[in-house]
Amino acid sequence: VQLVESGGDLVQAGDSLRLSCVASGRNLSLYVMAWFRQAQGKEREIVAATGWRFPHTYYAESGKGRFTISNHTARNTVSLQMNSLKPEDTSVYFCAAKPRGANSYDNWGQGTQVPVSS
Repeated sequence: VQLVESGGDLVQAGDSLRLSCVASGRNLSLYVMAWFRQAQGKEREIVAATGWRFPHTYYAESGKGRFTISNHTARNTVSLQMNSLKPEDTSVYFCAAKPRGANSYDNWGQGTQVPVSS
């Protein structure tokens, strides 16, 4: 599975931003898709996750009520809509994929930067 993110940009606190991840490969419907982020000097953390065929979603506390993950199966795209951004959301955001039932995410995009100014 190959993943390519886009949409990262410098924004101000309170702004909204939409990230997109285009996935390619075989049997995508069997994968769980997720967004992670990694701030400078911190460990990578999951932000949200969803499935392709059964779009049950998961959100980390940091994004609940502000972030929305969506899959667009016709375009093999997973998006992350981020509203009311805060300076602490400043990170590199990564798209990731794993087969359903797998313990870890083994497929990663290159990341897209989201700096949030105060």
